Amino acid sequence: MIFIGNFLLLTNQEKVAENERRHGDFNLMVEAPDAAHAIRNFRDTILHFQAESDFFEGHCKLFLIQLLEFDQMPTHQAMVVSYKSTAGDPAMPYIGCLFPNADTDGCRIYDWKDNQPRVDGRPEGFFMELKEGEAVISKTLPASSDAG
Repeated sequence: MIFIGNFLLLTNQEKVAENERRHGDFNLMVEAPDAAHAIRNFRDTILHFQAESDFFEGHCKLFLIQLLEFDQMPTHQAMVVSYKSTAGDPAMPYIGCLFPNADTDGCRIYDWKDNQPRVDGRPEGFFMELKEGEAVISKTLPASSDAG
């Protein structure tokens, strides 16, 4: 199966000045036998990027807000993967649409409250938190059937 994880993130949360803290979003994609393996791969990829790049700097919180699963990719017509429309300042909520098509627009309303994302008005739990050499994994992730 092909899995795409849609994430929101907070970085540099240890900074005092608001303009030094960052927030954003990103996607990861992997082919895996099941969701647990895909999530483990996402975790390992994030840890690699944190160690080897400027991504995920400082005290970070990452939120897995959607996990999409596909048994095949489109071959005859391109598919819109992500569409984002932001109103006004970055602090304002935005409407994000994943894989909109004729049957559904796939849109959800995203906003932040107390440094926690809300999707369609519901708070999202964190996927992973990174602090100076330490990674805290959410206890609500599905368990894998094996270690490999």
